[in-house]
Amino acid sequence: MSAKITDVTALDIRFPTSRDHVGSDSVHVDPDYSAAYVILKTGDPALEGHGLTFTIGRGTEVCAAAIDALKPLLMGRSLDSIRTDMRGFWRSLTQESQLRWLGPEKGVIHLATAAAVNAVWDLWAKAENKPVWKLLADMTPEQLVSAIDFQYIDDALTPDEALAMLREKAPTRALREAEMLRDGFPAYNTSIGWLGYSDRQIREYCREAIASGWSHFKMKVGAADIEDDVKRAALIREEIGPGRKLMMDANQRWGVNQAIANIRRLAPYDPWWFEEPTSPDDVLGYAAIARAVAPVKLAAGESCQNRVLFKQFLQAGAIGFCQIDSCRLGGVNEVLSVILMAAKFGVPVCPHAGGVGLCEYVQHLSLFDYIAVSGSLENRLIEYVDHLHEHFLTPVSMRSGRYMPPSAPGYSIEMKPESRSRYAFPGGAAWTAA
Repeated sequence: MSAKITDVTALDIRFPTSRDHVGSDSVHVDPDYSAAYVILKTGDPALEGHGLTFTIGRGTEVCAAAIDALKPLLMGRSLDSIRTDMRGFWRSLTQESQLRWLGPEKGVIHLATAAAVNAVWDLWAKAENKPVWKLLADMTPEQLVSAIDFQYIDDALTPDEALAMLREKAPTRALREAEMLRDGFPAYNTSIGWLGYSDRQIREYCREAIASGWSHFKMKVGAADIEDDVKRAALIREEIGPGRKLMMDANQRWGVNQAIANIRRLAPYDPWWFEEPTSPDDVLGYAAIARAVAPVKLAAGESCQNRVLFKQFLQAGAIGFCQIDSCRLGGVNEVLSVILMAAKFGVPVCPHAGGVGLCEYVQHLSLFDYIAVSGSLENRLIEYVDHLHEHFLTPVSMRSGRYMPPSAPGYSIEMKPESRSRYAFPGGAAWTAA
């Protein structure tokens, strides 16, 4: 008998990371890494779906309220009815005739949709006793395509094209799956370069990371004075040496002309990519910057609100690296469409994971991408940050700078009950004792 959703609970969970400047960048100077967290209960107490959408403190309560607004669309739905019409289920949330006015398919309502949709995939994978990446890798090309909403993107990628791409890689999936189980998926380290860190901290963290086998690093830029960015870039390049990769991230700090000037100023430190130099919605601005700073390539996507905007970035040749976010997009369904579009345009997917739970999420997406879509590891990495994993029942497992594929059923996103209680806002012990 199919599991049925009997209750939907939304939680506001926040971690006081701003106290140690963890996650700080040029725009978000005091983030408290947070989650609007959803639990889907079923008639079976042992079977629940968990999901979250990443936030950075104030406003998390707004996302939780949006999840509550979606509750009537989820209550009473059976898992069988959802998984046999995944596209229809996704549209029932994103195209609800009144709620869609709050987006459509962007902003807080889309963040809430991501939490709910990802919780459904967690539920489905647990019911199948598989991790999400394996659930996806075992699906037929036809099943995968049937989960995707091609509305607004079929001028860039048609269902038939997606089917052909997936069918091409299907015969060799098992080989790549075995490779991932043996070797893991390559990653890069962001934890060395938060903007609020001192020079001493940066040197210490660089040395620790190198000793642990890391070869790719990302630093934050966008200080009030570009010369401060230059000094920090020189410091990090000195520490990691010329043979390791360094990426730079401005977190939307600059206008187009300023971005061009500042990227050129930082180019001597050999950035492998330059991330979010300007507004995340400015497709033409990105295209202009990309032309002006070549051969430095631009990366973007963590703040890209939906598949339509990704389509435009790819069509315009504006990005050299596609950074999907597991819960800025509308959950797994929409992520699948972007992975396939990126493959068609020949742009590597390197997920954003700088936030609580995002590493746990995106490992599944990159494993699926390699096994079933791209078939290539060239220029492909997953972001890694080293904090807050202890709050999850099945945290990421890293080995020599690589994500080792999770084996536990689900989406790896279920938080420990004691963490959910302690960091609940505003009444949890972590906040009442502050």
